[in-house]
Amino acid sequence: MDYILKNTVSKDAFKYGFLLKKIYPYIKPVMGRALLNLFIAIPLGLLDGIVALSLKPYLDLVVNGDPKDTFVLFGMDIPIQATLAAIIPFGIVLFALFQGVLKYVSNYLTDWTGQKVSNSLKVDLFKKLTRLDPQFYDVNSSGLVLTRFLSDPDAASKSIIESLKSFIATFFGLVGLVAVLLYNSWQLAIIGCTIMAIAITPVVFIRKRIKKVSNATMVVGGSMTTNFNETFGGHKIIAAYNLQDKQNHKFESQIHQQFDLAMSLTKRVGWMSPIMYFVCSIGIALVMAYGNHLILTGQMTAGSFASFVTSLLLLYKPTKTLGNTLTNLQGTFVAMGRVFELFALEPAISSLPNAEQLTGLDRGIEFKNVNFEYEKDVPVLKNFNLSVNKGETIALVGNSGGGKSTVVNLIPRFYDVKSGSICFDGVDIRKFDLDSLRSQISFVFQDNFLFSGTIRENIMMGNENATQGELNRVIEMAHLDEFIDSLENGLDTPVGERGTTLSGGQRQRVAIARAMLKNAPIVILDEATSALDNKSEAIVQKALDNLIKNKTVFVIAHRLSTIKNADRIAVINEGELAELGSHEQLMDIPNGIYRKLYEMQFKSQDDAYYSDSMEEARGY
Repeated sequence: MDYILKNTVSKDAFKYGFLLKKIYPYIKPVMGRALLNLFIAIPLGLLDGIVALSLKPYLDLVVNGDPKDTFVLFGMDIPIQATLAAIIPFGIVLFALFQGVLKYVSNYLTDWTGQKVSNSLKVDLFKKLTRLDPQFYDVNSSGLVLTRFLSDPDAASKSIIESLKSFIATFFGLVGLVAVLLYNSWQLAIIGCTIMAIAITPVVFIRKRIKKVSNATMVVGGSMTTNFNETFGGHKIIAAYNLQDKQNHKFESQIHQQFDLAMSLTKRVGWMSPIMYFVCSIGIALVMAYGNHLILTGQMTAGSFASFVTSLLLLYKPTKTLGNTLTNLQGTFVAMGRVFELFALEPAISSLPNAEQLTGLDRGIEFKNVNFEYEKDVPVLKNFNLSVNKGETIALVGNSGGGKSTVVNLIPRFYDVKSGSICFDGVDIRKFDLDSLRSQISFVFQDNFLFSGTIRENIMMGNENATQGELNRVIEMAHLDEFIDSLENGLDTPVGERGTTLSGGQRQRVAIARAMLKNAPIVILDEATSALDNKSEAIVQKALDNLIKNKTVFVIAHRLSTIKNADRIAVINEGELAELGSHEQLMDIPNGIYRKLYEMQFKSQDDAYYSDSMEEARGY
C-alpha cells in the first residue's frame, strides 16, 4: 500500500459537492451556530446598501430640500428638513452600534464553529494515525506527518465557515448595492454591472494555479518542520560533527523555496487587483459621463446620482472581496481534499471480521516457510522456518541486516509476511484479533521510548488497572526501588521528553517494569542491553532475568552472557536460518557461522566484560 504522503495531492480539490458531503458530519453538531452565523452575514452584507441608499433622501431632502416642506404627524406639521437633520446623526451612531454588535457575534460564532470542526477532525485523524502500520512511519517524515495531520485540518475547517460567511456577506452586499443602483437609475446600473462582471472574470482562471502552489507550499512546510524536529532531536550529533552550517544551509534553502512559492502565488493572483481597479475605473468614468447627461436633462436628481456613485464605489469592495474570498475558498477546498485523503488511508494490517481472541500460548510458536520484504523484490527473509516451544528462550544472532529484528517484528504483526505463515499453537496469527495478539507480547527494545510524564505513568502503561501492590512488586523485580527511593517525588518524578532526565540503565529498567506489569506470556528483547556500560548492564540483566521467568522469550543480543543463557540459538544469515542449537552444539560445528561470530566478536567482548568485572572487584 502506498503510504508516502509526499505523493498525495488534493486531486479532489474541485469536487466541491464530494468534499462538502465529507465534511458535513463534522459541521452537523455545530450546525445551529453555523447557520445563525451565516444568517447574520446577510444583514452584514446589506448594510453597505443601506448607507448608500440613505444618501438620496439626505441630499435631496436635507442638503437641497425646501425648509417649508412638511409632513403631518399626530395632526401636527413637522418640517422634513429640520427633522431629518436632527435624526440622521443619532441614526449614524445607532447604525454603527448595530453593525458592531453583529460583527462581534459573527466573529465569535466563526471562531467557535471553526475550532469545534477543526478539533473533531484532528481527534479522528489522530485515531487514524495511531492505527496506521509501522510502514507508514518508515516512509514519511515527522514534519510532513505533523503538517498533514495538524495544519491541514485547521486550513480545511477553520476557513470553511469564514469563507462561506464572507461569501454570503459579499453576495448579499452585491445584491443590496445592485438594488440601490437599479432604484436610482436602471440605465447606469446596466453600465456598472457589466463592468463588474468583466472585472471579476479573471478569478475563474486561477483555480488550478492556486491548487498547484498550495500543495507545494504544504510539502515545503512539512520539510521545514522535519528539519526543526531533527535539529532538536539530533542536537548532540550536530554539535559533535560540526553540522551547524549544513543544517543552516538546508533551512535557508527551504526558506527560499517557501519564498519562491509565496511569490509565485502572488504573481498568479496579484495581477487581479490592478486589472480590476483599471476595469472599474472605466466603469466609473462611463457612469459619470452618462450620469451628468441624466442630471442636466432632469432625468435624475443630484441625490440619486450621489447615492448611485456611492453604491458603485462600495460595489468595488465586495467585488474585489469576492475574488479574494473565492481564492481563499479554493485554498480551503485544497486543504479539505488533502484531509479526506488521509481518512482514505487504510492500515494494511488489521483484524479479520469475526477474528479469534488469543488468550495465551499453550504449545509454541512456529514460522513456516516465511518470506518477507520491505521493498518489492528485495527479500529480507527467505523460506524461514523455526519452531519455538512454550517457555523456551531462543536467541537470534547473525550479521547486521541479516533479518533478526525482522523476525521479532513479524510476531506482533508490525508487518505481515509476504508468504508462508507464523502460527501460535498451530493457528495463523492473521486469524487472531490484532489487539488480543499484541496483548500477549511484551517488548523491551534497545532504545525504549518513555513518554513525557512521570515514572508511575510510564510503568502503568503496561497495565492501567494494576494495583499498588503489583506496581511495587515489578519495581522491586526491575531493581528500580533504590533509585525511586532516592528521588524526592518518587514514582511521581517527571521523566522529561523521551525520558531524557534518566540514564540509559534507568530508562531500560522502567521499560522492563512496564513489560513486567503487562505480564504477557511472550517476551521480545531486541538489543535490550547493547547501549549500556558493563555496570548498568549487570543491573539491567538481573531485571531481565526476572522478566523472562516462565516466559517464551525471543532475544536479540550481542553480549555473550545473554546468548549463552538461551535454551537455543538461531543463527540467521542473509534472511535464512543457517544454524540452530545450544551454544555448545553450535561451537562444535567446524567452520560454523556461530563459531566464527563467537571467535570474532563474542569472545573479545566476553573477555573484556570479565576483565572489567575483575577490575571493579579489585576496587579499580
